[in-house]
Amino acid sequence: MSEPDHNHTAPDSASLKTIPSKMLSIGAIAGGGMALFMFSMGLNMHQMTGAVIQMSLDVTSMAEDMRDMRTRMSTMARSMEEGQAAMSEDFKQVRIGMQSMSGNMDNMSKDMHQLNRNIGSMSGRINGMSENIEEMSGAIIGMSSDINQMNGSMSTMNQNMGRMAYDINQFSEPEKLMMPFMR
Repeated sequence: MSEPDHNHTAPDSASLKTIPSKMLSIGAIAGGGMALFMFSMGLNMHQMTGAVIQMSLDVTSMAEDMRDMRTRMSTMARSMEEGQAAMSEDFKQVRIGMQSMSGNMDNMSKDMHQLNRNIGSMSGRINGMSENIEEMSGAIIGMSSDINQMNGSMSTMNQNMGRMAYDINQFSEPEKLMMPFMR
């Protein structure tokens, strides 16, 4: 039997030493690139988390503002109810005055004059109340506009949250971002 020719098939010792160092260099570069990518992704996720926390704080603040507005509207409604009760009592007093006026014909003229003055004062109060109701109506229209604007802002926020959820889903599978041909 003849011996195999080692010179033809065996690589020299210098090329064996350079192959692992080249592979090590390529591996180190690839690992460094992956580390930078993961660091960048972590930083972006941190920033997105901060944005979500800020949005949550803003929504909480809006809820508190709406609660305060509801409390003010409730107070205003109670004030109007009390005002109506006082007016009802005033009308009751007018009716009592009319009954006593018909019983005493001698003082009818004086009572009519006093009643006329009371009605004039009440008319002035009703006019003032009408102006207050007009101002309140304007405030309600303004509040309705603010609520509509808030609805638009909430819609925009919902759209942004949807986009952000899509982006977060993309980041949850980084291999799809790095190797899109593997999908």
